Amino acid sequence: MYEASGKIKLISDTQNFPSGFSKREFVVTTGEGKYPQDLKFEMVKDKCAILDNYKEGSEVKVSFDIRGNEYNGKYYVNLSCWKLEGGSGGGSQTDEYSQEPPASAQPSAEDLRKEDDFDDDQIPF
Repeated sequence: MYEASGKIKLISDTQNFPSGFSKREFVVTTGEGKYPQDLKFEMVKDKCAILDNYKEGSEVKVSFDIRGNEYNGKYYVNLSCWKLEGGSGGGSQTDEYSQEPPASAQPSAEDLRKEDDFDDDQIPF
């Protein structure tokens, strides 16, 4: 399990594939200073709707797994988000878009980390 904190830079639309697989990507800008990093994460299947509770500019903490696979001799790495939380703020400054999703919109960690979400036999691209 890995974690990263930052500000949402981009939220993409949900992509649906003929196999029934769906995913939604979002970018979080992490780090401060001279060289901030833009990291692209993805959510799959029913977790895609979690991003509806956030807006670009929201401070978030992302819990994710690193997933890797080989397809036709090429190797791919995905940062697969399984939990997304509103930022703690850590200080007196708050962002006008920061929000904590309602508790009803937050599935449990067990719901988010289902092994059947990661079917490496069906590559959607």
